[in-house]
Amino acid sequence: MSSLSHTVSDSLVITRRNLIKVKRVPDLIVFATLSPIMFVLLFRYVFGGAINLPDGITYAEFLLPGIFAQTVVFGSTTTGASIAEDLQKGLIDRFRSLPMSRAAVLIGRTVADLGLNAISIVVMALTGLVVGWRITSSVPEAIGGFLLLLLFAFAVSWMMALVGLLVRTPEVVNNASFIVIFPLTFVANTFVPLESFPSVLRTFAEWNPVSSVVQAARELFGNQPASAPVPDAWALQNPVLYTVIWAAVILAVFVPLAVRAYLKTSTR
Repeated sequence: MSSLSHTVSDSLVITRRNLIKVKRVPDLIVFATLSPIMFVLLFRYVFGGAINLPDGITYAEFLLPGIFAQTVVFGSTTTGASIAEDLQKGLIDRFRSLPMSRAAVLIGRTVADLGLNAISIVVMALTGLVVGWRITSSVPEAIGGFLLLLLFAFAVSWMMALVGLLVRTPEVVNNASFIVIFPLTFVANTFVPLESFPSVLRTFAEWNPVSSVVQAARELFGNQPASAPVPDAWALQNPVLYTVIWAAVILAVFVPLAVRAYLKTSTR
């Protein structure tokens, strides 16, 4: 086989292995779906009555795109923790002894975690429908919104893959990821309108890629009312393009870095 077909074939095998692991350890999927449900219900009923929104939109419609973005970003941390766990258990050494593509381990891991994120989105969407969220746009736009969320999650997974290769301890990966991802997902338009932010935080939030993901999802799902104020920042005026640019940059930077770190890890 050619090098590309070899890599694709090996990546599919690793993806299948990771998905089978989820099937045999059902706790992974249970807790991955319970957390989003909890967030939807808590934010919808605890904070929903305290946040002022433009006329023509409910808090459920405002909230769900933000919950989608937060969940897929947090879900991407599974990649780093899983790779660190495989390193710790010596599984990477076993893969190294096989005649397989070196990139396949990382590709298989990130693609499998993309599947888990897709399941989480489905569960959240169904929960959202129960609490009052609705998609008012066309079917192609709605599909585009979900695909954009998964694209950004896939890019973040490669960042987390590099962290997992450098840190090598699942607990430390989770702590390190939380320190970075928590402010990114909360200092954004995820749960409250940016108009309520102080000026410095508002500027950061306007150019935060998580904000653009959320804004793009709201527009594609039809959850952005016509009465909503036009954002000042170019990033939120063109959220789909800005999100795609960020995803492309992250992949262009972190895919080579992660593969390089994996190759160095394999020689130790």
